[in-house]
Amino acid sequence: MNDKPTPTILVTGANRGIGFEIARQLLKKGAHVIISGRDELKLAEALKQLERESSSAEMVVMDVGKFESVKAASQQLAERNIQLDVVINNAAILLREDVSLIGHDDEVLKTTININCYGPVRVIHAFLPLMKSPGRIINLSSEGGSMSEPVGGWSPAYCVSKTMLNSITRHIAFELSAKHISVNAISPGWVKTTMGGQSAPRSIEKGAEGPVWLATEAPQSMTGKFFRDKAELKW
Repeated sequence: MNDKPTPTILVTGANRGIGFEIARQLLKKGAHVIISGRDELKLAEALKQLERESSSAEMVVMDVGKFESVKAASQQLAERNIQLDVVINNAAILLREDVSLIGHDDEVLKTTININCYGPVRVIHAFLPLMKSPGRIINLSSEGGSMSEPVGGWSPAYCVSKTMLNSITRHIAFELSAKHISVNAISPGWVKTTMGGQSAPRSIEKGAEGPVWLATEAPQSMTGKFFRDKAELKW
């Protein structure tokens, strides 16, 4: 990235976990990174940690579950005359109550889809006017959302939301192809985070490598595809 203009990249849900590590790795590669999250205090603490390694980071408070919050965040960046090369939709939830689709009412499913599916769509809609062409949108997904793999029986609402996100990725990739904005989904794998738990086999650093690769190196022609570890996966 040293011989290219400094890219500006927005990472949602970046105050901890994979989102924070994605931001950290992007800063190491010379990007200007804007981290977002819904908790201002936690986000500010994350920014302090990142600023110990690079001064090229800033923050914007945003709750992807609320349209007005997303709209306000995009307006803040517009007022700062910020243009984005890449948007990384990392913010997501996995609820403890997520154990069955038919064993309880639909509140768990609705809440999960609101954050994990509608959230990325809200972000794309609100920040698209700020995106450069060519540009890139990256949606953090999961192999739990694949329609080509067996159902594992874990966190079904979360898995359904990732199936929906994969479909959203394909359709928005088609819509934005004329604007030369590529759209991809990527699975970080099962990673040791608050969400993934300590029994997960992958490190946060490894989980972040794929999204960072998509943001900085992958060809634009790969739009509409689903990846893990730089390899295309079946949907």
